[in-house]
Amino acid sequence: MRWLVDLAWIMLCVLLSPVLVPRLLMRGWHRTDWAGRRGRVSSAETVSRGEGPHILIHAVSVGEVNAIRTLVPLLLSDGCRVTISVTTDTGTTQARRLYGETTQVVRYPLDLSCWVARFLNTLRPDVVAFVELELWPNFTRACARRGIAMQVIGGRLSSRSARRYGLIAWLVRPMFRRLAGVHALDEDCAGRFRRFGVKADSARVVGGLKWDNAAPSTAPDGTPLAEAMGIDVCRPLIVVGSSAPEEHASIRDAVPEGVQLLCAPRRPEWWDEAATVLEGCARRSAGDCGSATGRFLLDTIGELSMAYALADVVIIGRSFAARHGSDPVEPLGMGKAVVCGGAMSDFQTPMRVLRQADAIVETTLEALPEVLAGLLKNNAKRADLAARGCDAIKAAQGASAAAANRLLELAGP
Repeated sequence: MRWLVDLAWIMLCVLLSPVLVPRLLMRGWHRTDWAGRRGRVSSAETVSRGEGPHILIHAVSVGEVNAIRTLVPLLLSDGCRVTISVTTDTGTTQARRLYGETTQVVRYPLDLSCWVARFLNTLRPDVVAFVELELWPNFTRACARRGIAMQVIGGRLSSRSARRYGLIAWLVRPMFRRLAGVHALDEDCAGRFRRFGVKADSARVVGGLKWDNAAPSTAPDGTPLAEAMGIDVCRPLIVVGSSAPEEHASIRDAVPEGVQLLCAPRRPEWWDEAATVLEGCARRSAGDCGSATGRFLLDTIGELSMAYALADVVIIGRSFAARHGSDPVEPLGMGKAVVCGGAMSDFQTPMRVLRQADAIVETTLEALPEVLAGLLKNNAKRADLAARGCDAIKAAQGASAAAANRLLELAGP
């Protein structure tokens, strides 16, 4: 069966090469760690830390890497050896920044059976944890053949993803059946996992990992970023996190006069476009300090948390475009007033919790200027939003501890 999957992947790559190759070149993905993607793990990366069970955590990109900030220390404190595998270049950079001194950080292999075998034969984990989802046929089959238990943590399976999986149900159902269990975000997600083959009693609603990382006490000091970019901490600042090209001009025009604006686009290939729209902005990557227009572009990886710490109001990027939103939990946990648009379909569970607590402001691009002006003039309203958001987050915490306990249980004595 694995050879049929290999053949299918190769044929698919050949058929899609007219689309994939230009995209690889345009986005710079051709400069990625191809040795790592072929399952090669350097000897420096295989150094053991600790004598307990070896837990491999697969985090696709920056969001998933950030989600395990509470989980990783819990596992290390229990004596586990932890390896974090990452798919994207930006995610790898962030993982090495956050965990490089205490864990191994490696690249996740492409799903050809020979490369997967090389990867697993080198690392030899006792348990594999998939953050949110990201399952592949050959990888899950190889783990099952080696007796490596697999668990999804913070499991998120949206209706949109479920429809896509339904088109290739013959391929994905065996992957789901191989899982030892799923810690799902909510009952809707748990039900979708069960429909694709996870045992009914193995798909439990535990909640999201990101809630555990959100607390005012864990907010970073934004002063170094303010000093480096010339942000005036005595003037109001609006931060747009993980923004998309369709939003930059409208959000720029919605900012009240005299208020500073910092945009942090989601993808590196969007940075230059944002710099054009934010004419006269100070670019972090260029080392600019100060902006006559009061506009700032955070075109780096791993510094958005510092920007959130400086903000008076946070706007959730990709929520005003057809891109399904971004994570609102981190800025809320820092005690910030948060505004988003209506396109938050990838974050339905946290949005449900936040709406019930009346802890987030949802609006449209047309109404955004009025909303921003109102929040910036009303300190009490911002403080009230922040307090309700923190209360909602505290009530939702606990998924990281549950995940750590489950992974230790699967690892055995």
